[in-house]
Amino acid sequence: MTRVLIVDDSATIRGLLTAILSHDPEIEVVGAAPDAATARQAIKELNPDVVTLDVEMPNMNGLEFLEKIMRLRPMPVVMVSTLTQRGAEVTLAALEIGAVDCFAKPTDNVAVNLEECSQELCEKVKTASRARVRPYASRKPAPTRIGFDPGSSIVAIGSSTGGVEALMTVLSEFPENCPPTVITQHMPPHFTASFAQRLDRLCKPRVSEANDGDVLQVGAIYVAPGGDRHLEVTGSTTLRCHLQPSPAVNGHRPSVDVLFGSMAASARHDAIGVILTGMGRDGAAGLLKMRQSGGATIGQDEATSIVYGMPRVAFELGAVERQMPLEQIGQAILAVCEARVQKVRHAIRV
Repeated sequence: MTRVLIVDDSATIRGLLTAILSHDPEIEVVGAAPDAATARQAIKELNPDVVTLDVEMPNMNGLEFLEKIMRLRPMPVVMVSTLTQRGAEVTLAALEIGAVDCFAKPTDNVAVNLEECSQELCEKVKTASRARVRPYASRKPAPTRIGFDPGSSIVAIGSSTGGVEALMTVLSEFPENCPPTVITQHMPPHFTASFAQRLDRLCKPRVSEANDGDVLQVGAIYVAPGGDRHLEVTGSTTLRCHLQPSPAVNGHRPSVDVLFGSMAASARHDAIGVILTGMGRDGAAGLLKMRQSGGATIGQDEATSIVYGMPRVAFELGAVERQMPLEQIGQAILAVCEARVQKVRHAIRV
């Protein structure tokens, strides 16, 4: 049984969330709080497994309260926000601090639309209860990498639950002239543009939401738009982003499997596939195709995964060539690029 504390300044939303979550036989709502002070006391007294936390609250906002939780008493938190630009920006900051997941509540017909996405909310809460959370710590800037040569390598990264923090960790290691990198992160529509903008401010390379037809370039990172299209990499001599409006795969659109499968077909031995934390099995089959086509593949290990689902399935399938802690993955990607460049230079000299 997953014990949940609901924190929201709206009595209406507290009531709706309580009704939705209580309807699931595997969830027990043990309390509800309108503000941070009340929530702090409730956490001490009730010891919930998961907290759902409103982004905007009086006195102390959700971000400030979340940071206190993750510093002093780390526990699984699901952020509840609105499908707005402001909601997306604050939620992404919360995920970077250490929130496990986010749930976007509708801005219109809230009661009706919340009921329609009740299963999604329940699954996010139950997944969060099984997540591994770590104390919040400010991210240290990566040392400048001198003389890096990306060669012809192309990087594809797939992630889901816990992926925002994981991607920040990996990409913060990348130099300004990183290999072209494409990312599929399971995220609500309208959130991916804000995510790309946030990464662009925090990382040395250029980061943008992928557009159909974008040419993959050194020093550029492309994030799959959330919503109704898959991100693929297509072409032969010139590789491009292609946004494909085909049905969901593994319940997701965009799907990591679709991205990895396209990389296996187009980038082949130049590809580097990386699968990070996330629930489910999306990406495992595609990563296996990448490995079979000559690409290098890396998986996040269990100890550092918020949810060891996607990486576990990929590892058990034989898709992961090397499994390692999150903090080592960024440098490992760059090392693969450099080893390939050295191999080509050696072949030319011979």
